[in-house]
Amino acid sequence: MPPNAARAPLPPRGHLLLALLLFALAAGIGLREPSPPDEPRFVLSASAMVDSGDWLVPRRGREFYAEKPPVFMWMQAASWTLVRDWRVAFLLPSLLAALATLWLVQRAGARLWSPRHGAWAAAALFACLQFGLQAKRAQIDMVLVLMTTLSLCALLRYLLDGHRRRWLALGLFAAGLGTVTKGVGFLPLLVLLPWLWVRRRLPRRPGARIAGDVALGVAAFAAGAAVWLAPLGVALLRDPDPALHAYAHELLFRQTGTRYVNAWHHVQPPWYYAQTIATLWLPGALLLPWLLPAWWRRLRRGDARQVLLLGWVALVLLFFSLSPGKREVYIFPALPAACLAAAPLLPALLRRRGVQWLLSAWLLLCGALLLGAAGSGLSDAAWASRLGEARGIAPADLRTLLWALGGLGAAAWALAAAFRGRRAGAGVLLFTALLWATYGLALAPALDDSSSGRALMRTVSARIGAQGELGAIAWREQHMLQAGRPMHEFGFKRPVHVQWHGAMEWVAAAPDRHWLWMPESALGPCVDRDRARMIGRASRQDWWLVPGSAVDPGCSVPPFAADWD
Repeated sequence: MPPNAARAPLPPRGHLLLALLLFALAAGIGLREPSPPDEPRFVLSASAMVDSGDWLVPRRGREFYAEKPPVFMWMQAASWTLVRDWRVAFLLPSLLAALATLWLVQRAGARLWSPRHGAWAAAALFACLQFGLQAKRAQIDMVLVLMTTLSLCALLRYLLDGHRRRWLALGLFAAGLGTVTKGVGFLPLLVLLPWLWVRRRLPRRPGARIAGDVALGVAAFAAGAAVWLAPLGVALLRDPDPALHAYAHELLFRQTGTRYVNAWHHVQPPWYYAQTIATLWLPGALLLPWLLPAWWRRLRRGDARQVLLLGWVALVLLFFSLSPGKREVYIFPALPAACLAAAPLLPALLRRRGVQWLLSAWLLLCGALLLGAAGSGLSDAAWASRLGEARGIAPADLRTLLWALGGLGAAAWALAAAFRGRRAGAGVLLFTALLWATYGLALAPALDDSSSGRALMRTVSARIGAQGELGAIAWREQHMLQAGRPMHEFGFKRPVHVQWHGAMEWVAAAPDRHWLWMPESALGPCVDRDRARMIGRASRQDWWLVPGSAVDPGCSVPPFAADWD
């Protein structure tokens, strides 16, 4: 690595680039509520931590939430203690993780190549669609990518820059912490496999030195994982609660090993991630016809930096491709490394006429699609009305959405005209910044009432009045979050007929004041539908509000065809 490369000042335009990225990613924070599928359940668990003071095990209502470790929810709860506003706090960890990841990539690129190439690497990462999508969502994956990027960059520093042990300790600690953030946080350790090929041509190190490094690495990884596993282990030893032990078994075994080897949902073919790269890694994926042969030439020359980066990316893709369960976000940790590997090639590529034309075509295509969607919605009232009804979007919000799309499309065409030739890359970067700023300031707020469930629950609240109490069967997290009052629930993963047994007792205590909220599939035979009311549609279900007086107290609720998950 070039000495002191990372300490060199940024190029003059580097500070402008950082300001642009900060504005685009932060725009709109605090302007929307959590939206399904993941955001409401994380906020619900984080708010339960704040309210109860129990931060060890996340909860979803009365049950433990065993699908994910609590580290991300700790971050959201800690953010709330700082800002005291959930609309800001729930997005803050993803925003900070995105900015930190960009900074790490810029620093790593500067050390691997040069400060100029570090800026190229960060810009390339920001320009890819998947990065912005995750930075703008309150999901674990952006924080996971921060952990894996920190770990990978530290391990690269250790392997390529003198085997200094502090970088090994940092890399393994970050990998351990990433593993208890989301189970695949250990992925940076796979970089040791391509390193075995690289080190064949290097002088052998003393065995005692290697043994000491291994011991340090194991201890650092264990220390990172112990951030959560240590207090959980103590709790398991002290508390014989079967529910707590079932929680630990579900999370540590079924949701990790079993989910990887024998996935029960999101089952996809082995080539699934090829289409993920071809879509969510746009517009960077457009450069692959030039990048792949250039990478191959550098690999044949034995460039250790490219061998480690590209070898690791390939191993991550292979690791997730071998599992039957696949989701787009699974390969997200590989994107920063791919951008680092592309950084030294980008300046020359962007001088190629074919690349310039392709990036301009990308802007023109985006503009055409956005203008087409906006124009069809604004000119065809029937089409727009059907769309609004299907998604529960108010007419005023739909008009805002369509005008914002039209403005974004016009901006894409303007940028394509203004940034031609060698400046096409700058035009793409500006469009990406404008895209995420528009999303945060206009698109997401316009969809907020419908996507968050707030409008639906506002109707429910008006219907039952200030004195009414709401109970829920087969409920969704966003409904509890937006209820505006305590919601009585009878379990989330319990069979629906078991939830009904608890609800019948609760309703019988005050049938004139107690109401039940449920999807149509959970109504069952004990509800007088003529006295119930269908309120709206969400999560591909029609949702009903049932007054307690419409429930037959003597009715027996049979098991339903399928339990809710």
